[in-house]
Amino acid sequence: MKNLKKVGTVLLGALLVTLAACQQGSKKQEPSEPVMEEQERVEPPSGIISLEESKSLYDNYTKNRLDIIQRYEAERSPEKKFEAARFVSFTYEDIKQYMAFIEQESKEAQVDISSLRFYFANYPDQEDFPDGKKIVHPRQNSIFIVPAMKTDDGEYGFYIGEDGKAKLIKNAVGETAVGSITENDNKSYASFVPISAPPAAAGGQSLTLNKGSSSPPPWGDY
Repeated sequence: MKNLKKVGTVLLGALLVTLAACQQGSKKQEPSEPVMEEQERVEPPSGIISLEESKSLYDNYTKNRLDIIQRYEAERSPEKKFEAARFVSFTYEDIKQYMAFIEQESKEAQVDISSLRFYFANYPDQEDFPDGKKIVHPRQNSIFIVPAMKTDDGEYGFYIGEDGKAKLIKNAVGETAVGSITENDNKSYASFVPISAPPAAAGGQSLTLNKGSSSPPPWGDY
């Protein structure tokens, strides 16, 4: 009987040692790294151009537009120094937030964004925007971005109305005429004359992005 107790004690001790060793081994085992799924590579869009072509486009603007703008602004306000902008920039984070915002708003309005329009613009010769924010570069050319949607009779920029539905911008502000040019001017300045202020849209949520950073040289790439 005593021998059986001794054998049982030995077996129990061996079992406890084995369990402790297994637990210790499991603690030392390195955690397995998560398997990273390889993302499918994105092909370059068809609109990608070469550096040489972009340089040519930049130089064409310098040759065919920049001097006209400079001369016009010099005649318009001889007492104020003016240097034409060469680009408009938005931070990468702002663009990501903008894309997420317009996708959210269009989804809630149950419409699809068919394209983004980059409209040319010109800041007024004054210190502040209508919302009170400072105009950093008065008289500078700029751009603003408008999401567009397809309709039965075409494709138009849109905003979100007070009822949460997509509304066409053209029905809210209509067309505006550029400033008139006298016959004595004999200069092609029409595209640079600030347009008259449109009537205010009736409430709702605008999806139009502006107020990026515009700059003349030396901050350009070309």
